[in-house]
Amino acid sequence: MEKNDSGAWPVLAIDRQRRGSLVDQIVAAIAEMVNRRTLPAGTKMPSVRQFAKVNGVSTFTVVESYDRLLHLGLLSSRRGSGFFVARGEAPAQPAALPVSANVVDTLTPDLYSGQSDALPVGAGWLPPEWYGESTILDAVRHAMKIPAGRLRGYGHPLGFPSLRQHLASTLSADLCAVEPEQILLTHGATHAFDLVLRTLTRPGDVVFVEDPGYSNLLALVRHHGCIPVGIPRGAHGLDMDVLAREAQARQPKLMFVNTVLQNPLGTSLSQAQAHRLLALSEQFDFWLVEDDIYRELAARGDSSLAAMDGLRRVIRIGSFSKTLSPVLRVGSICASGSLMPELVRVKMLTGLTTSEVNERAVYDAISSRAYRKQVERLVLQLDGARELALERLGDAGLAPLARPRGGMFVSAGWPEPGRNGRAIAERALRAGILLAPGEFFALQPPATAWFRFNVAYAYEPALLDFLRSIQGDMP
Repeated sequence: MEKNDSGAWPVLAIDRQRRGSLVDQIVAAIAEMVNRRTLPAGTKMPSVRQFAKVNGVSTFTVVESYDRLLHLGLLSSRRGSGFFVARGEAPAQPAALPVSANVVDTLTPDLYSGQSDALPVGAGWLPPEWYGESTILDAVRHAMKIPAGRLRGYGHPLGFPSLRQHLASTLSADLCAVEPEQILLTHGATHAFDLVLRTLTRPGDVVFVEDPGYSNLLALVRHHGCIPVGIPRGAHGLDMDVLAREAQARQPKLMFVNTVLQNPLGTSLSQAQAHRLLALSEQFDFWLVEDDIYRELAARGDSSLAAMDGLRRVIRIGSFSKTLSPVLRVGSICASGSLMPELVRVKMLTGLTTSEVNERAVYDAISSRAYRKQVERLVLQLDGARELALERLGDAGLAPLARPRGGMFVSAGWPEPGRNGRAIAERALRAGILLAPGEFFALQPPATAWFRFNVAYAYEPALLDFLRSIQGDMP
């Protein structure tokens, strides 16, 4: 350990060749300093950015390290003031704590790029022909004929007005009354999550997430310095008893939830669970961010927090990547009128406006006569593929974690412990198969090895041959 140039904070002796994560090393080093009283109780820690700069690591790594130290009770956070040493002794062997499961690693870029030659069994997109290529290409061509006068500015801060008007009409008919001014267009759902976190949270705030849940969201919550707390989600929905206990103990700022066709399990909340969730958010005063990007693939009449709440406490996130194409990168935030000015301000501060060309393309596609029939065909294709995937995965010895209600994912694995999902995924990648292990979706490493399977690719012979080939192995 050595002093940095200012002499204000020690540079940790991080060994990048050593086995184990950088987070483990940072946690172990700080715990040792606490044990030796080098960092006495009450000492203010560097900010996330200061620590990252001095030690040459990413802010993501620092946020995760601080989060681990908070859970150990070694650090405390004070709103607006930062992180402080909380007590004078650390538990033994802190480096042996489980590594956070949703760390972005070498597998992750391939899960999103679409450029890999590997069979995309774990990816979040469908084969292009399933989306209705002609509808999308026609819409893109039409959008490129943007009037010359629209080339001068950046576009409307809220997003393309015609698309917002169309969305307002559709949502008002299907869910709840919405005005175009209550809709903010984004660069996809993840951008929407980021804007909500930037607007409503501060470092140290507690944010509830589903466990397992969307992997990028877990990482994003940590990136903003918030403390993610997992609420178990299983075959029958959320564990409401755990949610109630944690809400009373933790005082969360907000909760992210997939009401229908949850990623990665494919299940939907019952009307009763949705009502209880709303009641708990009222009782303990936290926002509900409804990740609703699978709504068009769900059964009509499935529970909707936005519809039940009328956008008083619910913020609805939408996207078109599952019914059109992920390459268009258009999402939306639907919220109360009182929240919208601050959301717009944050959007402008962090990226000005969104692409009007993309938004025009989406508008042209979803307002066409062919779109509704295209979605209906897609649902039928997914239904058939999902049943076939469940059958074939069962033949390969895998059991589903839950019976999906619809959508594009099945999560399944081996019920017996002892297998390492990440190691299997690395091995599959060398065999030309892209898997998404349960570690990507859980806050802690799962007790058993399981994977999220995209049903459009989950019955491919190459995948089934690979799964059968490792049945007797214990990687």
